[in-house]
Amino acid sequence: MTEDDTKTAVIIEDDPDVRSLLDEVFRSAGFHTVLAGTGLEGVAAVAEHEPIITTLDINLPGIDGFEAARRIRAVSATFIIMLSALGEESDVVLGLTSGADEYLVKPFRPRELRARIEALLRRPRNAHPAATGEARTAAAPHPGHGARPGSAPSTPADGQQAPARNPSLTPAIALPGTAGQWRVHRDISLDPVTHTVVVAQREVDLTPTEFDLLATLLESKRRVRSKADLALVLRGEAFGSASYVGEPDKRAIEAHMANLRRKIGDSTADPRYIETVRGVGYRLTAHADEASAEV
Repeated sequence: MTEDDTKTAVIIEDDPDVRSLLDEVFRSAGFHTVLAGTGLEGVAAVAEHEPIITTLDINLPGIDGFEAARRIRAVSATFIIMLSALGEESDVVLGLTSGADEYLVKPFRPRELRARIEALLRRPRNAHPAATGEARTAAAPHPGHGARPGSAPSTPADGQQAPARNPSLTPAIALPGTAGQWRVHRDISLDPVTHTVVVAQREVDLTPTEFDLLATLLESKRRVRSKADLALVLRGEAFGSASYVGEPDKRAIEAHMANLRRKIGDSTADPRYIETVRGVGYRLTAHADEASAEV
C-alpha cells in the first residue's frame, strides 16, 4: 500500500457547504479527498479508493447514513466518522451499532474533528478481511482440522510479535508455539497481525474500534479498564494520561462494548468473556479455576 493510499479520505455529505468544510479540514491534515453526495456514491467510492477515514452524514439521498455504514463495513475496514445533526443518545447508539467508530454532532468544531482525525491516525490500521483472506484462512482455527476451543494457531513465518495496543502495556504472555502472536481467553482468540478474532472456532468480524477494545482487554487480563482508559486507547494515548475524557466519549465506549459483546456472543447477565465492574469499568472474566479460588 502506498503513502497516498494511507492518506485518502472519502467524504459522504449532501450539503455542499459542509462538504467543502470537511474537504478543507482533511486537506489541511494532508489527505487526498474523494467527495460523494449520496450514500450509494459514497459506498462505491470507499470500495474503489480504500480510504483510511470516511466521514458519513446520516440524512442522505437514497440510502441513509446508517445503511451506508453497514454496507461500507461489509467491504472495508476504513475508520468511519459519522456526522449528524441528530444528537439524541439513541441516534448515537444506532450510528455506532451500524459500524461507525466516531460520532460527532453538527454543528461540529473543525478543531475537534481534526483532533479525532489525528487520534484515528495514531491507531493501527488493519486491512479488511478481503485483503488478507489467504493469511486469515491459513491462520484461523476451523472445526474438524484439529483445532480445539481456546487453542492458538501457528504463527506466520516471520514470527514477529505485534506491539501492545497501548504504550503503557506490555504484550500478552506468549502461548507455547505461537511466538506471542495470538491472545487467548477461554475459547476466544485474537491475532493482532491478521486482525482475526475466533470465538468457539468461528471467525467473527469486528469493526476496528471493537477489535482495539477487545485487544486491550485481552492484554489487560483481570486488570479493570475504565471507560476513560478505553477512550484513551481509541485516541492512541497511554493509560493515565492527562487528556480529558468527556461523557459523550464514555457513552460511545458503552455502545461499542455492547456491540462487541453481541458479536462475540457474550451476556452482561452471565458473562463468559467480559464482565462489568460496576462503577469502575471492564475486565476479562476469571477462568474456571480462578473463579473457584475466589469463591
